[in-house]
Amino acid sequence: MARLAPLHVLVLMGGWANEREVSLMSGNGVADALESMGHRVTRLDMDRQVAARIAEAAPDVVFNALHGVPGEDGTVQGMLDLMGVPYTHSGLATSVVAIDKELTKQALVPHGVPMPGGRIVSSEELYQGDPIARPYVLKPVNEGSSVGVAIVTADSNVGNPIARDATGPWQQFDRLLAEPYIRGRELTAAVIDTDAGVQALGVTELIIDTGFYDFEHKYTAGKTTHVFPADIPDTIAALCRHYAVRAHKVLGCHGTSRTDFRWDDSQGEDGLFVLETNTQPGMTPLSLVPEQARHCGIDYPALCEMIVEDALRRAGKL
Repeated sequence: MARLAPLHVLVLMGGWANEREVSLMSGNGVADALESMGHRVTRLDMDRQVAARIAEAAPDVVFNALHGVPGEDGTVQGMLDLMGVPYTHSGLATSVVAIDKELTKQALVPHGVPMPGGRIVSSEELYQGDPIARPYVLKPVNEGSSVGVAIVTADSNVGNPIARDATGPWQQFDRLLAEPYIRGRELTAAVIDTDAGVQALGVTELIIDTGFYDFEHKYTAGKTTHVFPADIPDTIAALCRHYAVRAHKVLGCHGTSRTDFRWDDSQGEDGLFVLETNTQPGMTPLSLVPEQARHCGIDYPALCEMIVEDALRRAGKL
């Protein structure tokens, strides 16, 4: 890839979502990397005056390093579309669908992407009885980074039915997605847009110390071991890459995305399920997309510049 001419890049980070601190880590890492490549960088911790501050800065492109709502759900994307400012990662429609786990299933399953069954339930329903057989997973419909995820098992200490005073996502969110719990292994595959097309970088296995791959395990050093390339059969690795690229294309993702899987290795290919596709994966030192890219010979600054290049290409600026 040819080096980009020096640009003025505004890195949008922070905000007020649950993932604010992670976004700040991502954003500052990206800003440092782009500065090391010779670009002029404006760092912007998003507040309610974000549109005015972007207009005042007048950047060539915005690097969207926000995580969660409103940076990942189409709100910021729509604002930047109206302003006519090019930005990285996925656009409005893709962001609206991909942040919503129910809409994501409706988009991907008809295109041959295997995902767990399940249904949307209200927290009130949970106090009356289990929505599906235990063990099952409860997760917010519109959150990322495994925020508010709980596994309900036969021996859970939350009661049966779940008690109102039991600690869990039912106390934070009115609507939850209930899915069957899939035993097995955590896998993830990153995808990037290059000037030669969409490319899956590889497959990482995530081996955790206890519990499951929740917010704490994602962003606390030493909580999770990343094995890349994953020690899995070639057929499973190929399927992961295939489904990650399929999800990226069907959802209309841009720049980069990361698709997470559970694989029940006792079931072979039939045991592989997509859990979600993250349209704005983390760019922190512990994050998986930079790690996979590095193993593929793409260092962190080059990765950041590739994402910027994709945004400019889509905006017709290259």
